[in-house]
Amino acid sequence: MQERHILTNQQLKDFISQHRLPEKFGDLIDEHYSPLARWLIQQRAPDETLFAGINGAQGTGKSTLAAFLRLALESNAGWRVAVLSIDDFYLGKAERRELGKRIHPLLETRGVPGTHDMQMLATCVERLRNLAAETRLSLPRFDKARDDRANRDTWPVIAGPVDLIILEGWCVGSKPQPDAALLQPANALERDEDPSGAWRRYVNEQLGGGYADLFAQLDALIFLRAPNMGAVHRWRLKQEEKLAAITPTAAESIMDSERLVRFLQHYERLTSQNLVSLPDTADVILELDHNHGCRRSYYLNRSS
Repeated sequence: MQERHILTNQQLKDFISQHRLPEKFGDLIDEHYSPLARWLIQQRAPDETLFAGINGAQGTGKSTLAAFLRLALESNAGWRVAVLSIDDFYLGKAERRELGKRIHPLLETRGVPGTHDMQMLATCVERLRNLAAETRLSLPRFDKARDDRANRDTWPVIAGPVDLIILEGWCVGSKPQPDAALLQPANALERDEDPSGAWRRYVNEQLGGGYADLFAQLDALIFLRAPNMGAVHRWRLKQEEKLAAITPTAAESIMDSERLVRFLQHYERLTSQNLVSLPDTADVILELDHNHGCRRSYYLNRSS
């Protein structure tokens, strides 16, 4: 591999164009993403499947980083890389509606721990770990525009063996809070729509169950650290605008700023906790600035 550039100039140009990124994104790749790809190569033992998580609030660039790592490692290391988003394992609309009736109405909204099919996700990871040569596996996809699971015939397929599994998601690696931390509402949504605390207690309990079991299997955790919740709101709004431009037929499901504020309040408690706690537990931290650039990246638990 080259000392600085892990992608060829044409690969870099195509990647930036495909993901609708500014040209200056190439600097972020050279300074932070490429060293991370090389670091992951160092972490994998021969003939083993590496399992890495990417955590970051909405709009921090988790899916873009995952896509880059897949391209770089497949192109330069000859790996097979499976990218999973925890968002693709949401319970279906009907299942969440039933959960909302049984536990709390806020659980109808996808996003928080408790609204994913963790058994499905754990089974998918296990099958990827043991996928034999040329055996094929379909990877689930969730259609956010429809707010329901995508048709199975649209799911991408990967063939084994798999060298790296990447799991990206806003709550990947998150830990449950102490009971006392749940007493005070974190925002207007919790104050007005969860006055008893039943919703946030349920979410916390789920995070300490199947989520914790799966996150304990991670070989490495990468954290894209946003500067604050204000930046998260701005970046997530840009995502909605980008989705509207790509899929104009789904315009009715695209959130404006007011709807987005309420939506993000579902995530605010854990997102705020992650900004404080994950820098102490993640293996790699990429500190983002207000302009969506990266101030610095550093490696904690392992040598870079």
